[in-house]
Amino acid sequence: MSTSWLLWILLSSLTGSPVLSALLVLGFIWVADRYTVGILPSPFRALGRWQRASKLERMLQSNPHDRRARYELADLWVQRGKYAAAVTVLKPNLEAGVDDVATLFLLGVAYLGAGDAARGELLLDEAAKQDPDYQMGAIDLERGRFRLARGDLKGSIEALERLRAARPGTVEGRVMLARALDRSGRDGEGALMREEAWKEYVAAPGFQRRRERLWAWRARPSRPIAYGVALVVVVALGYSVLSRVTAHAPSPDGYGYYGDSDTASDNE
Repeated sequence: MSTSWLLWILLSSLTGSPVLSALLVLGFIWVADRYTVGILPSPFRALGRWQRASKLERMLQSNPHDRRARYELADLWVQRGKYAAAVTVLKPNLEAGVDDVATLFLLGVAYLGAGDAARGELLLDEAAKQDPDYQMGAIDLERGRFRLARGDLKGSIEALERLRAARPGTVEGRVMLARALDRSGRDGEGALMREEAWKEYVAAPGFQRRRERLWAWRARPSRPIAYGVALVVVVALGYSVLSRVTAHAPSPDGYGYYGDSDTASDNE
């Protein structure tokens, strides 16, 4: 934050426009995040999803029997955490006889997110009967996630162990498994699992590291702390250099210099 403030001061002095400088700083932060950490959400992606959801809602108003539109809209609602809305949209598909594995899985996740664990687990069971390895363990990933959230530690550990076997490179699954082990009193196993998650992250290809970077940092929180310390050092050095530059820079009217009044008086 301090770095952004210093950058805004420098740009404001160069452009003479605080508003333009603020926009440039925000753009710089977003671009840097896209190519490094990847924490900030993409505004273009969010806008695209919002526009798509609005279009799908209009399509369903004119044709409520469009099952494909219902599935796609429910998927968007689940991604945004609007689980109850996803249940409302997708449930008619199941009632109409659409019981493929994708529909069962998505509706099961929506029910779990909406707080109806019994129906959610039942639908995931039915999905697993059709395809136990659906999306390389996605069923057990969601089981483990929601079981952990509601305190079913034994069930969460069982699901996440199955996920670990089906998806050996998962960082997210290992971090959640470490949390479940910690909360079960198995701290030593949890620590080993976090170390295993970090090793998998380091060995993963670039596209996977970008996708699971936040989970890797949760496995080893010392990494972002170290980056924070480095940032503080950089900010301190930058502030020192900026102070020296502004102290010897000529004032905008061409007379005198920025800095203390004694220096300005001497120059006059």
